[in-house]
Amino acid sequence: MSTQNQSKMGKRKRTDGALNGASTQAPTNGKKTKTSKLPAKTPAKTENTKSSEASSPLTIQVVTGSYDRILHGLTATILPDDQVEFADTFLFNAHNSAIRCVALSPPSAPEPGRLQKVMLASGSSDERINVYNISAHPPARKHQDALSSVMPRKILENSKNRELGTLLHHSSTITKLAFPTKSKLISASEDSTIAVTRTRDWSLLSSIKAPIPKPLGRPSGDTAALGATPAGVNDFAVHPSMKLMISVSRGERCMRLWNLMTAKKAGVLNFSRDMLQEVGEGKHSSGEGRRVVWGNTEDGDEYCVGFDRDALVFGMDSTPKCRIMPDPRRKIHELCYVTIDEASDSALLAISTEDGKILFFSTRSEDLTQSSSTTEEGKGKAPLPMAKLVAQVGGKEAGVSGRIKDFAVVKVSGESGDNLVIAAGSSDGKLRIFKLGVAELREAGTSKAAKTTGKLLGTYETQNRITCVEAFKMIPRPEGVEDSEDELDEVSEDEDDEDDD
Repeated sequence: MSTQNQSKMGKRKRTDGALNGASTQAPTNGKKTKTSKLPAKTPAKTENTKSSEASSPLTIQVVTGSYDRILHGLTATILPDDQVEFADTFLFNAHNSAIRCVALSPPSAPEPGRLQKVMLASGSSDERINVYNISAHPPARKHQDALSSVMPRKILENSKNRELGTLLHHSSTITKLAFPTKSKLISASEDSTIAVTRTRDWSLLSSIKAPIPKPLGRPSGDTAALGATPAGVNDFAVHPSMKLMISVSRGERCMRLWNLMTAKKAGVLNFSRDMLQEVGEGKHSSGEGRRVVWGNTEDGDEYCVGFDRDALVFGMDSTPKCRIMPDPRRKIHELCYVTIDEASDSALLAISTEDGKILFFSTRSEDLTQSSSTTEEGKGKAPLPMAKLVAQVGGKEAGVSGRIKDFAVVKVSGESGDNLVIAAGSSDGKLRIFKLGVAELREAGTSKAAKTTGKLLGTYETQNRITCVEAFKMIPRPEGVEDSEDELDEVSEDEDDEDDD
């Protein structure tokens, strides 16, 4: 490992910056953090099984990054009557330039008498990755009224939210962060590297180097330096088995498969000319994949590659299965698979667009329809089938006119059945909370025409131009467990034990 890729971790903060305009100081002392063994699922997958909890208020922790360098944490408490209450939990001046991506880890394992935590990572165009510990439980409301009474917005400060330090693994803009497990953080950058970091001691385990493409002309609007080649990893997706990863990069009309067991290249799939024409990527377009995500549906594992205004779904044999966006195409900002029935592996592909909508598509074989359009150069070849548009959320009908830059989906259980809570962030600074019944999506899947569904519960003005959003359902606070400042000393002792191991 080269010295420039080593991590630089800082001393933990004892308080967070919950007040508007508050900032944290840069960490100075290198100190490790305690990590616990992984649970099987992420916070977004945790379900409420007790009837008493189902009728109690549901608290969602939302984290947003922005062009204004602010990392903003807030809670959205959804009451039984679907009223939502917002409160700030932390506000960090996290970076020196725009925040490009954020990621949340699964929660720490439950321990008697101890509160659970979630790790938060933020990446920016200042080449840094900042790491934080945030509480997995709703903040205690005791003694909080006095603080909120003197501030323009409600504040529920949580003393467990603290900065851990900074990772310096990359030499260019951070483009993607992900915690595939509690013990690993994977980061991608415009320096054409993908770094795998161990969260126990924040050491760099491996660095995957993606090739820098040869110059093949410069598409309009490209921001690479004069004489330089557009390069850098746009996105990556890790297979649930943790053995395979797919990446897409700037300036490349292909996607790359990586063996995570050896950190070596496993294969390259080039996008053919016909394939690119299907998704509206002509010879004057970059033709590069901008987003990639794995999904598990009734047909088995598949993955989706998003382009500028369309997306392609591939089977495990890397054969194109269908395209997504109907004509006229709209600019795509984010996409993810949403599981609506775990027993049957039924899932929908959710996509946010430039016109303020979140679209849900079914990619099941029986829901695909043959497109009647043909390309000028592809006459005689049957075009790819189209995925079925099942439902949509937002849009002008819900008062959303600007683009949805990013969104996060949290599946929760209630007395009336399972629901999806969607936190959608826009570049105008508004964070919107939607609620959508899973039964509504199933019903919409049986109808011929797409339905506008979901309910807008509330809108929150973050006062920052949002670039990225993450969210999870907070775990109810255990009875008799209170925040303790002495916990820091306990963590330090446990760290020494882990180092001996």
